[in-house]
Amino acid sequence: MPTSNRGSLIAFISVTTLFFAWGFITNLIDPLIPAVKEIFSLSYTEAFLTQFAFFIAYGIFSLPGGALVQRTGYTRAIQISLAAMVIACLVFPAATHLRLYELVLVALFILGGGITVLQVAANPLSAALGSRSGAHARLVLSQAFNSLGTVLGPYLGSAVMLSGGVFAVAAAGADVEAARAASLKKIDTSFLMVAGMIVALMLFVWWASRRINEHAPPVTAERGSVFDALKSKWALFGALGIFVYVGAEVSIASIMINFLTQPEVMLADLKNPEGTRVLGIFNFEGEPAERAGKMLGWLYWFGAMVGRFAGSLLLTRIKAPVLLSVFAFVAGLLCLGVWQASGPTAGYMALSVGLFNSIMFPAIFTITLERSTASTASTSGLLCLAIVGGALLPQAVARVADAGYLHAAYIVPAIAYFVIVAFAASSSKAPIVSHGEAPATAH
Repeated sequence: MPTSNRGSLIAFISVTTLFFAWGFITNLIDPLIPAVKEIFSLSYTEAFLTQFAFFIAYGIFSLPGGALVQRTGYTRAIQISLAAMVIACLVFPAATHLRLYELVLVALFILGGGITVLQVAANPLSAALGSRSGAHARLVLSQAFNSLGTVLGPYLGSAVMLSGGVFAVAAAGADVEAARAASLKKIDTSFLMVAGMIVALMLFVWWASRRINEHAPPVTAERGSVFDALKSKWALFGALGIFVYVGAEVSIASIMINFLTQPEVMLADLKNPEGTRVLGIFNFEGEPAERAGKMLGWLYWFGAMVGRFAGSLLLTRIKAPVLLSVFAFVAGLLCLGVWQASGPTAGYMALSVGLFNSIMFPAIFTITLERSTASTASTSGLLCLAIVGGALLPQAVARVADAGYLHAAYIVPAIAYFVIVAFAASSSKAPIVSHGEAPATAH
């Protein structure tokens, strides 16, 4: 293998590990929500502040993150973001020791800021580290590892944070305060392990930094202003699509564990001493909340990963607006079905939404770039800012759930998906504007 090819391969592998890391860490918040809800005796609205603290960072750090990449270069920006993430993970033990939920939110905000900058730097690198003709294949592979992280994060996080402690106190008759302390320690363990993983990544990126810098694209000082995109109706419509999509995806994942463990949904199945068998293949064991968390990883997020590969194939045969319309419409119907159904049927319908979420983010992103009259950089910046939907929409879902209507809370993501249907249907009739080659993105 030529030295240059070997160098670009090593650089690509090191960057792809970052995709896995932020997928893993982002979805580790899903089992954290029921953990802090139980430990700190929170309402849904209060517990969902975890997602608010994390995703609001996208709105605050996206533009500064781009400026940091311009000023320091890709590898140094990545190292700074990873260092911030380590600091965030080390704040968790302090938060649990002091038993301050507010400090947990501070840690999540710092973590979200680090991941935001990480994405700003890693997305263009994945496309550029190799031949131009292989850019699409590299992105698909990087996204696949990101999806693998989204599957393993909630699965392993549930095995640690949702086992024993406060989730076993009722059955075992243990002391409540001791059980709470045990669960707090499990949160510490989870994020200290993440800190160790990030430190290993820092060393790996440092080792590969010379190769990354050799093959990285030039850092341009010309960046379109987000305000320019506000003049394009398609940039605004696309931003709305990203806002409601991320909000719906995060809302459903955030509420899933608590939803599945409701008596009228799957609690009876989750209490089965022989385990919860799904599709005759998976057999999830542990406390009900732990089993529900594992199902979230292997059914909801694994479905999204499978759908991403299947969707990539389908998009070679079906136009993106058409496929997006179908997927969003089915996802909306499933959410309405959850609202009206009960028992395991409602649970499996909720878990099935992940499969249809799979293509939505990249499809909305590319459809918008093709039709926006603003520059690609301006439109991309606005779309990245719209990810703050993951901070705001879950709050609406939480308020409905707190009112005692957990099933009805799925109406909120249903409306979001039907907004995406309207976006996709309208885009099929809109002219495509040429901007040259659009930047690669991943989520």
